[in-house]
Amino acid sequence: MKKIFLAMLLVASVTAFAATAAPAQTAAPAQIAAPAQTPAAPAPKKEMKDPAEYNAYMGAEQQTDDAAKISGFEAFLKQFPNSSYKEDALELLMIAYQKTNNQPKMLETADKILQVNPCNLRALALIAYSKQAAATGPSAQQSLSEAGQSGEKGLQCLQTATPPQGMSAADWDKLKSTTSGIFNNAAGMAAYTAKDYAKAEKYLRAAVEADPANLTEVYYLGLAYLAAGPAENDVDGLFFIARAANLQTGAGKDQIAKFGKSRYVKYHGSEDGWNDLVAKTATTTLPPADFAITKYVPPTPAEQAATLVKTKKVEEMSFAEWQMVLSEGTPEDAEKVWTALKGKPLQMVAHIISIDPTAKPTKLMLAGSSDDIDAKRADIDLTMSAALTKAQMPKEDTDFQFEGTPASYVAKPFVMTMTDGALLVKAAPKPAPHKKTSQ
Repeated sequence: MKKIFLAMLLVASVTAFAATAAPAQTAAPAQIAAPAQTPAAPAPKKEMKDPAEYNAYMGAEQQTDDAAKISGFEAFLKQFPNSSYKEDALELLMIAYQKTNNQPKMLETADKILQVNPCNLRALALIAYSKQAAATGPSAQQSLSEAGQSGEKGLQCLQTATPPQGMSAADWDKLKSTTSGIFNNAAGMAAYTAKDYAKAEKYLRAAVEADPANLTEVYYLGLAYLAAGPAENDVDGLFFIARAANLQTGAGKDQIAKFGKSRYVKYHGSEDGWNDLVAKTATTTLPPADFAITKYVPPTPAEQAATLVKTKKVEEMSFAEWQMVLSEGTPEDAEKVWTALKGKPLQMVAHIISIDPTAKPTKLMLAGSSDDIDAKRADIDLTMSAALTKAQMPKEDTDFQFEGTPASYVAKPFVMTMTDGALLVKAAPKPAPHKKTSQ
């Protein structure tokens, strides 16, 4: 925000320069017009035909005290409400209110300027900046929205704007560049806050291209790319987050770098290349045309199942891994696992989903994988070898240690049927030996 504030001071100085070159008295008092420097483009000619109007304007403009300047221009506008220099007078009045930190009167005057000229760049820029700076508390979203509206309006006006009478081409270019930065910043930040990430990318990218060292704009541009989707946007997002980590100093540097690294790993699959990206963005301000990051493509369930079968013994796999191979693997891989499991007693711990105590013998529906436990979905249909007694009967939604023999399975949705269930009970710990105390 400091850079934007300095930019606003530049707007003020350009305004003052343009205005001081305005009305000058000629040899014929009845026809008083502003002398023209070499303008950047033709502008409508303004003139004063009343010496009293000229004297009132110049008397106010030449005041060095801002309070006196305010008094002078307020009087001028009241006395000459239809002056061709009304917009100029209002601009200088607005700047005087800004210098005296009278925010309400400054914004009120800016609104009056826009009533005269809806495309007054200085008024739009001052409103955009001020509303953005005031975006705190319960009304923050409203202030940002108004700042964004002024920013977008200003960018539209820049496309057809012509320089004020008497302004040199160099000063006109400076004013357009300065206000453009303010407009893009306000429009971009408002869009980001409203979660319109595509619009935020558009305006913040323009702002960053104009000022590559602006940390706030670089950081939020990166966030906008990462939030917008599709995943291709992540490449530019990661570039600008890494760039922001370089621009940041102090306590926030590590946090930005940590966040950027985590998003990089999520996209790329590992941290390989992250340090190179950070080093690259220290001196490169925008992504090169050929900039790319390889996207990690996770293996399919079938590929994961194949890897499991190749790298792990069936008896060393978890129930969830058996489930993956039997439900997602190739027929060959599933057959290999099922051959190793079928008809062989297994000792396991599963979570009880439901119990049918009326069945003879008792039947339990269990969840053996963590995903199915979370979903409260049974993936094991266990029939006990005998009915459980009341004392043995476990409770639903508790863990159950048992032995069972796989008999069959359904691949999707996966359910393994097990028979010959037996309750496993841990042996009670032996009491500690009694030691005689020494007398």
